[in-house]
Amino acid sequence: MSSHDAAPNRPHLPIYLDYQATTPVDPRVLQAMLPYFAEKFGNPGSVSHSFGREASLAVENAREQVAALIGAEAREIVFTSGATESNNLAIKGAARFRGETRRHIVTLATEHKCVLESAKAMEAEGFRVTYLPVERDGLVDLGRLAAALDEDTVLVSVMAAHNEIGVIQPLAEIGALCRARGIYFHTDAAQAVGKIALDVEALGIDLMSISGHKIYGPKGVGALYVRRRPRVRLEPLLSGGGQERGLRSGTLAAPLIVGFGEACAIAGVEMAEEGKRLLALRQRLADGLMARVPELRINGDLAQRLPGNLNVSIPGVDAEALMAALPELALSSGSACTSAEVEPSYVLRALGLPEALARASLRIGLGRFTEADEVDYAAQAIAEAARRLRALGGRALPAGAKAAG
Repeated sequence: MSSHDAAPNRPHLPIYLDYQATTPVDPRVLQAMLPYFAEKFGNPGSVSHSFGREASLAVENAREQVAALIGAEAREIVFTSGATESNNLAIKGAARFRGETRRHIVTLATEHKCVLESAKAMEAEGFRVTYLPVERDGLVDLGRLAAALDEDTVLVSVMAAHNEIGVIQPLAEIGALCRARGIYFHTDAAQAVGKIALDVEALGIDLMSISGHKIYGPKGVGALYVRRRPRVRLEPLLSGGGQERGLRSGTLAAPLIVGFGEACAIAGVEMAEEGKRLLALRQRLADGLMARVPELRINGDLAQRLPGNLNVSIPGVDAEALMAALPELALSSGSACTSAEVEPSYVLRALGLPEALARASLRIGLGRFTEADEVDYAAQAIAEAARRLRALGGRALPAGAKAAG
């Protein structure tokens, strides 16, 4: 029996391996938030008394924590409900503000649904949108991007790190292309912030979307970085009391914002070491799977990639059937926002995968609380379930059959 076939230690089940969908709140983040649900409950906008001022100070401290993580100024951070709202505000807000002079948007065919749907909404308002393909490794061809830009282009929107395949786009090069032509560069960085080093100045980013729950903070909060020099102007989506420099009206969720800020502060300190650990775990997982699963394919560039992401196709095995056979593992076949769809991932199809391979694909997300014994167990369990499914034609296990030994 080879070392790869030896039974790994059985970790506590179920095992969470879907860190690109969401992350658990770090206990340190939870502790920072708790007072703002009860004794420190003031409205940050009510600065005429101590309760409101206390909440306002906490919000501003969090704004500084978020800004510090991406090399921005605190006043360039606009708090939102999450990356979906931030993406909508960036794309629709920028296009509508400059719509009298520029009416062309460029994005990628592999972007998150909320970016693609925002672009489609602007098409309905008469804007022209170019949806660029990506290469087989998931990365954009910079020459093709440059050729798509013209005097009418108002905005380029390219995801920093992909939510399904984890690839990291060449942000600095894209930023330089846009800056030379006076085009706004927006990046959906929900998956990248807190995982890899990002500096909005060095990368030439004008608008950046961030999500709290992707970096061990709470759900329901995020931010949009909006550059001040040279100034980026947006038309707000919401009408109201003029909070957040008039860009995002509504009472600020102080407890969530405090947690978001704390999550960013922790990431700033621990990101580099955490990245090394996750990279080692991902390699361990990839090695374990490739040794056990014949013809396994890894989707997306492995070098330019988030350390905690692995996306694999197992030919001859339907991913939905595989996940059903592995109830002890929390896995996904794609984006959490489209996981209820029965169609194969549009992202993997854009990489050139045939439908059968796209349907055979798993996204495995590792994170802060993933342990080595969990990775070992997952590699063996996935391989064993895949063998059983292949023997049955790849689609389903009989009722009551065991997937993993």
